[in-house]
Amino acid sequence: MTPRLLRIGASATPVVVIDDFTGDAEAVARLAEGLAPFPAATSSYYPGVRRVLEESDGAAFDYALRCCRDAAQFIAGAFGVDRFNLAQASFSMVSTQPAQLNPWQRAPHFDSPDPLHLAMLHYLRVPVESGTAFYRQRETGIERVDQGNEATFVRAATAAAARQSADAGYIYGSDPDYELLESVDAVPDRLLIYQGGLLHSGVIPAGMPLSADPKVGRLTANFFLQG
Repeated sequence: MTPRLLRIGASATPVVVIDDFTGDAEAVARLAEGLAPFPAATSSYYPGVRRVLEESDGAAFDYALRCCRDAAQFIAGAFGVDRFNLAQASFSMVSTQPAQLNPWQRAPHFDSPDPLHLAMLHYLRVPVESGTAFYRQRETGIERVDQGNEATFVRAATAAAARQSADAGYIYGSDPDYELLESVDAVPDRLLIYQGGLLHSGVIPAGMPLSADPKVGRLTANFFLQG
């Protein structure tokens, strides 16, 4: 493993990047293949398909637990969280066509205003030029949503969504409402760890295969942790 620590924006919010996290991302991708096809992610704004992992999934669920165990030292060092629970683990693929996105899927988002809610993203099979980007909301200056500024962020985000054109597609870089702060390239077997309140979005370049087939599209493992 090769870890590094980024500090995002004026808030200097930590993001952990770990390369060569498992040593064999293809073995994990084959586990995902065995669970395909994935269902549509109807319970969230995720623009694609998502297979939530359960204990009954055997080796795939064991992989999720192993990721949590191996990431624990980095979580403690960067976020001061010594104990946490795995709230959800899943295999995910971005597969929604740009014209089918709803306004909230075209903009950066946050997962939770709780500073102890952490997200981990493990890149498995990823197209060139894909990645994860972190943003600042221009109107409010908000980079990380918390309980104190959540209502302010939502009001500004709702107004921004109403201004969007129907063909806006996936956000790519800065736009009139959101400023790009940092982008982390998608590299197989790279793991990201960040607070769920940090504004973020997938980097989905034009022409990227938006396939629900794990052998073709953007395959990641996604984890939500609660400290």
